[in-house]
Amino acid sequence: PNERVAEVRERVDASTFHRAFGMRLEHVAEGEVDLSLEAGPEHLNLMGTVHGGVLATLADSATGLAYRTVLEPRTTFTTIQLSLTYLTAGRAGRIVARGRVVKQGRRTGYAEADVVDGKGKLLARATALLAVTPEPQ
Repeated sequence: PNERVAEVRERVDASTFHRAFGMRLEHVAEGEVDLSLEAGPEHLNLMGTVHGGVLATLADSATGLAYRTVLEPRTTFTTIQLSLTYLTAGRAGRIVARGRVVKQGRRTGYAEADVVDGKGKLLARATALLAVTPEPQ
């Protein structure tokens, strides 16, 4: 089994950020992660729809965690570019970001995420470019 998959589970379980934001790790496998959120009033903008920053945070987290599952030993990564296309407004309720690694490289990686509502409707699509670097000693 991939040690990085177990590490992702442990990191998310221990993460104050993910817990405070309301994210739950639903699925993790090599190169893929599903993160869910029950969007409530605290996630809505002034128009009553899910704030775009919430969708971006879910997408960034899903792409990053998916990439973490494929990292070589003694390396880490940083997202250096995140692009998000908003396709329709999200409403309160279940939202899932499905991150997947598209290209694993020694210096850069590329991942994508689809952000969907509880009925599977596509709310946003994200692409992420990640810089791979040695872990600090």
